[in-house]
Amino acid sequence: MTFQELNDGVTKAAQNAPNLGKSLKLQLDEGVIFIDMTTDQAQVSNEDKEADTVVTTSVDTLDQLRSGKLNPMMAMMSGKVKIKGDMGLAMKLQSLLS
Repeated sequence: MTFQELNDGVTKAAQNAPNLGKSLKLQLDEGVIFIDMTTDQAQVSNEDKEADTVVTTSVDTLDQLRSGKLNPMMAMMSGKVKIKGDMGLAMKLQSLLS
């Protein structure tokens, strides 16, 4: 999976994302995906803005998590995924990646 494929997939999935009153930023080696879920329709951009939750990882790691090849807990314990902020919001990320 490429950064652009991930960005396109998140943008498409965000159309069905609920208004959680929060924002999430994926800080990837390849770039940033900012998901603003504070309005009725979630907005996705590549702006590097402040977010309630920041997930730092790589596109490859996200792809492995999405496909089930990598366990989320193991990814965090091994340092492949770092989460700063609202952990509950980070847990909801899976639905945006599916």
